[in-house]
Amino acid sequence: METVHSPWRPPWLWRAAQLLAYLVVGALARLRVSGDVPDRLRTGPLVLAANHISPFDPIVLAAACRTRGVAPRIMATGGLFRAPVVGAAMRHAGHIRVDRGTAGVGRALHDAADAVAAGSVILVYPEGRIGLDPGMWPERGKTGTARLAFASGAPVVPVAQWGSHEVLPYRAPKGMVGAVWRSLWRRPVIRVHFGAPVDLTDVDPAASGAARRATDRIIDAVTDALVPLRPDEPDRPRHVDPGRPSDTSRLHRRPARP
Repeated sequence: METVHSPWRPPWLWRAAQLLAYLVVGALARLRVSGDVPDRLRTGPLVLAANHISPFDPIVLAAACRTRGVAPRIMATGGLFRAPVVGAAMRHAGHIRVDRGTAGVGRALHDAADAVAAGSVILVYPEGRIGLDPGMWPERGKTGTARLAFASGAPVVPVAQWGSHEVLPYRAPKGMVGAVWRSLWRRPVIRVHFGAPVDLTDVDPAASGAARRATDRIIDAVTDALVPLRPDEPDRPRHVDPGRPSDTSRLHRRPARP
């Protein structure tokens, strides 16, 4: 028997914030959204898994999701929740706090699973940080997204984005004013693509290494969705942020395609 979910209804504050995000992105860049979220999944339960390339990503994804009629609850770093005004707004909007590097980080997964079970759409970054791959391809992911999918039974839709790194630098707010002025003048193209749900039906959650296999499959799906967004930048990005460090310790080996 299927469980009947009562979809979580986003508060008006979050809907207003998504509209504001759409206007901000429109002022600083040209947003191009492709792909879609199936009608039956738009109100949840659903996990959106996106690559993470810039501090501007949450605003871009809030805007892109609005174009597809989706109001996701975002798993965000605990620092945002500690900010006096932003923190209160994040809590009111139903977003989920992730205190990375603390003993309480596991609570975020529990809270997210409860939210998905209640019919929510959850937006996560499987990489667990802004990626530092030299080519800005998705890194090897953390297993939290896979474990969330296993715990909730919700489908996972990969979301790829490209271009937000041209709007805000990695070390923002350092260098942010100059970057914003350049974006207002140039209005770079930001592309977001919603891919097909990731097939995890053949992965047994109880099997050894299941979370890692599922995580790699999710990252593969995000990578596949990203490829057509940067056809003329197959190896390294054209836009180079001198403040962005490089880390090859978490390179994700993409499977060879026929």
